[in-house]
Amino acid sequence: MNIDQLAWEKMGQLIPAIVQDSLDGRVLMQGFMNKPALEATIEMGKVTFWSRSREQLWTKGETSGHTLKLVDINMDCDRDCLLVRARPQGPTCHLGTNTCFDGEGKVLPELAFLAELERVIVTRDVNRPADSYTTRLLESGIKRIAQKVGEEGVETALAAVAGDDEELLNESADLVYHLLVLLRSRKLDLGSLLAVLQARHGG
Repeated sequence: MNIDQLAWEKMGQLIPAIVQDSLDGRVLMQGFMNKPALEATIEMGKVTFWSRSREQLWTKGETSGHTLKLVDINMDCDRDCLLVRARPQGPTCHLGTNTCFDGEGKVLPELAFLAELERVIVTRDVNRPADSYTTRLLESGIKRIAQKVGEEGVETALAAVAGDDEELLNESADLVYHLLVLLRSRKLDLGSLLAVLQARHGG
């Protein structure tokens, strides 16, 4: 992207920047960038804004550590707004919520729940709460986890052959969950899996 192509003059050398989670599609926050902020974002790989109240550059997470790791930036058709895709390193909002738009509930695309589930599994892996099934599964070792994936795969196939849609959905949910735990046990994630699928299908 050519920075000079942006319509800087429309809003007094500022461009609104909408930040989106590159994995699950959630809108994380909105801020403003001037040229130095955009250049710093591209150079450092961390999303940086221009603070209108403080009149200075600020890199998201420079105090909290909850940075936004840059994936890519796209401008809209009028060249006066940016869509910044990033991977959040912790909660984005200063109020401690995952996005600035969480409010009373979660603004989450339906398919994005898979990413939310993965985050829960990662948290269980890191904290290992004693009363968690995920903890017990992770501590049982990769052979046991792989066995569970195999068992759930067979049960999913049997439910499909039997023509029981409700059972098929339940077994499929079990299979997906155990597959995510298996990936986590190998320190792999949905992002890595999606990259393989995209490569296969020309994405």
